[in-house]
Amino acid sequence: MWLLKSLWIRPLLSLQCTRGAQAGLGFCSWKRQRKQLLHPLMANRSLCMAGCSQDASYKRLINEGEKKTVICIEGNIASGKTTCLDYFAKTTSIEVLTEPVPKWRNVRGHNLLGLMYQDSSRWGITLQTYIQLTMLDQHTRPMISPLRMMERSIHSAKHIFVENLYRSGRMPEVDYVVLTEWFEWITKNTDVSVDLIVYLQTSPETCYERLKNRCREEEKIIAMEYLEAIHQLYEEWLIKQTLFKVPSPVLVIPADNDMQKMIEKYEENRDRILTPYNIQHCL
Repeated sequence: MWLLKSLWIRPLLSLQCTRGAQAGLGFCSWKRQRKQLLHPLMANRSLCMAGCSQDASYKRLINEGEKKTVICIEGNIASGKTTCLDYFAKTTSIEVLTEPVPKWRNVRGHNLLGLMYQDSSRWGITLQTYIQLTMLDQHTRPMISPLRMMERSIHSAKHIFVENLYRSGRMPEVDYVVLTEWFEWITKNTDVSVDLIVYLQTSPETCYERLKNRCREEEKIIAMEYLEAIHQLYEEWLIKQTLFKVPSPVLVIPADNDMQKMIEKYEENRDRILTPYNIQHCL
């Protein structure tokens, strides 16, 4: 199995257990806090960049012309994906791609994200079709760095959010089948491969509390039951691995901690995240 529960992952899982939805672009009050927390770390990182072992592997990627690598940060709404992406964007030279939420909120003047939250039975298929298109664009655009870090993936769009609409009865079977046919064609005919999934494992209760501090209008109507359903699907997919095939190794990081503690965890696991080919060799 891909799931890394042995050896080096166990100390990580023993730690006490942080953007949102497919739906996620940032926090309100957290944004300023994140900048304050990251700033001293950025300064320290720049001072030790030349000598720190954590950056040596990334430099090898550049110097030795290794295979280009794709890492996806996965997790529930408000699990802390933005904090994770911001940390690596500001402490490395890798390419970081956030979810294309602005596109979902303005499709030639139409807010598909908002429409879906208002009436998921009517607009779920419309939004998910567009999400599949925009995530395909994320996966296939030319890479500008040897390593790309993405917020979620075309795989979680299908296996988590489309699946949730179908299971909850808000997507007719015919719509689900059409999206599945499209997804299967894409995965067979296009390179949407992933080298590592970093799963920010966060309880629905923690996500719900964080949602209250966020400033996106569409998320005000998200219920605890929705977060619980998304959490359950992520657990089935990435932990139990009983839902769908997992496209890569999975690094699980418990993410119920506050922002400072999460930044420390990203620092501790920096080398494992930036060199996923080493993880595969250990399987």
